[in-house]
Amino acid sequence: MTDFMSYLVLGITRGSMYALIALGYTLVYGVLQLINFAHSEVFMSGAFGSYAIVHLLVGDGKGTPAWAVPFVLIAGILSGAITAAAIAWTLERVAYRPLRKRGAPKLAFLISAIGASFFLSQLAGKLFGRLTSNSFPAFWDQNHIIFHLFGAPVRTLQIVIVGSAVVMMLFLDRLVSSTKLGRSIRAVSEDAPTAALMGIDIDKTISRTFIIGGLLGGAAGFLFGLNFSLGNTMGFLPGVKAFAAAVLGGIGNIRGAMIGGLVLGIVENMVPVVHIDTSWTDVVAFVVLVLVLMFRPTGILGERLGRAA
Repeated sequence: MTDFMSYLVLGITRGSMYALIALGYTLVYGVLQLINFAHSEVFMSGAFGSYAIVHLLVGDGKGTPAWAVPFVLIAGILSGAITAAAIAWTLERVAYRPLRKRGAPKLAFLISAIGASFFLSQLAGKLFGRLTSNSFPAFWDQNHIIFHLFGAPVRTLQIVIVGSAVVMMLFLDRLVSSTKLGRSIRAVSEDAPTAALMGIDIDKTISRTFIIGGLLGGAAGFLFGLNFSLGNTMGFLPGVKAFAAAVLGGIGNIRGAMIGGLVLGIVENMVPVVHIDTSWTDVVAFVVLVLVLMFRPTGILGERLGRAA
């Protein structure tokens, strides 16, 4: 039971990060019916943005007083979110909007997204070092055990990651279901031409959707960086898995992306429990995805953004 709960806690922690990244994919798909394949580099940009700010605030981290740690964490989340949101907004204005205005085919959007992805990855490599691992300063004891859950230790970092993810996902759910902006997003996802006739600014709604996805992805980048290391290719694998999570839950469905991320994270970390070699982790995760889609082609909760609200 202790081993099972330990892997479950790890799975929920990782799944929370997948869910935050997956929300960026599902939001953009909901309003444009397109996959933003540059979102993995938006996530990466948030990680490096927060990395720069945290280094600026605490240096190497030594001697950081305990009272300052929560403020550094908040600054890291905000700086990562703002950096990624700025990148996402720029991508929409530069890489997508001109194509949309000209009625370009969807293949053109895909090529533009891949080009933007390579550009951001190479830019990060130029600024922070190619394929090198950068680590956040050790400004706090992130492995301190807070409590035990059926014998499994629950550490400070895990509480921060899961708690932050839950707060942001609840906030997004309320934003989409209960605000004017949320109603605009749902209207555009249902029928953009009719939404325009009803007075909704399509361009502004799409731009804000990219910003929201960037905010969540950037926050996930900071949380991911605390748990792992940073590199200019760090966005690829988490991005692929987050996209898989969005498809698993139902691409275009907000709550589906949340559930898909958690399911994928838990499945990955349960591999050792069933005595499968950990080198098969990625294989098992994607096999589960395929099996689910065989019986639920639209994902666990279906594809409609409006249904999530």
